[in-house]
Amino acid sequence: MTAATGRPGALLPDRHPTGDFFVCDIFGASPKDDLGSMEHPIFSLSTRPDRRILSYAHNGVQVEVTPSVRGRATIHDKDILIYCISQLVAALNAGRAISRRLTLRAHDLLVATNRDTSGDSYTRLKEAFERLAGTRITTNLETGGVETTSGFGLIEAWEIRRRSRGGRMISVSVTLSDWLFRAVQAKSVLTLSRDYFRLRKPLERRVYELARKHCGRQPEWQISTATLHKKSGSAAPVRVFRAALRRMAAENHLPDYEMVERDGDLFHFSRRASVIETASAPILSPQALEAGRVLWPGADIYALEAEWQAVRARSGQSLQDPDRAFLGWLKKRRAAG
Repeated sequence: MTAATGRPGALLPDRHPTGDFFVCDIFGASPKDDLGSMEHPIFSLSTRPDRRILSYAHNGVQVEVTPSVRGRATIHDKDILIYCISQLVAALNAGRAISRRLTLRAHDLLVATNRDTSGDSYTRLKEAFERLAGTRITTNLETGGVETTSGFGLIEAWEIRRRSRGGRMISVSVTLSDWLFRAVQAKSVLTLSRDYFRLRKPLERRVYELARKHCGRQPEWQISTATLHKKSGSAAPVRVFRAALRRMAAENHLPDYEMVERDGDLFHFSRRASVIETASAPILSPQALEAGRVLWPGADIYALEAEWQAVRARSGQSLQDPDRAFLGWLKKRRAAG
């Protein structure tokens, strides 16, 4: 993967290199069973307010996304949902009860998603919540031979708490939709690279998540430009979209995957290395996580768990005692700083 160099196509800098370590999880619902944002183009790729109604149909699934006056939720707004999902999955893995309403530290959300923590972050976060709450989705779902059409929002409610003096954000509360919460409960999630948050362009993020969704456990995936254009939700003409894909392939900095153009107007994606699958990751006990908190007071234990999972997956080693292995790694990790 190419390093961030400051040129337009490069990755964004890691704004918090010594902060919390974070690997996200995202839902990957099957288009036949549920509306998954990795499969269907729910989020806008525009950098300007997108007030168009999006109508999409693929393999019998119909989706209509209606924006509010603030515009459709963007692919960058989705960072908030990714962070919420990762927290809920971490809680499930720890054996803790979860609910649709989450209260989070605003600073943690911004750091984990590689966002600026300056004063303007309050305004940007508020605008993102307004677009997420205002975007409405209508889709047809078939269960037991009966097709049902239903509508819902991405989030139901949100709240930002600030100090009255200075305006610094303290906490953020989010109430997720039933649809999204059900996906979390079913652990219908996939792990993203942390470098996802360093991708500058909306199309890069969308192409990455499509590759992540469709490669799954297989080492490669191939798709026509026309189908990729449809699934991405891009509003650009196909010829402009194709040129953007070619630049992306030449820059070669998508996390986890190498992208190559093939004859026949096709693009081929192959995995750079092992990508963690949530279902195959060893689950740590609540006791091990609590012991980890004692070993490293004040640290984000779930972010450290995710980092350990990534190291473990790259090593290819099998574990007889995951708790013991994690705590041993944690001691070395803290000693190394």
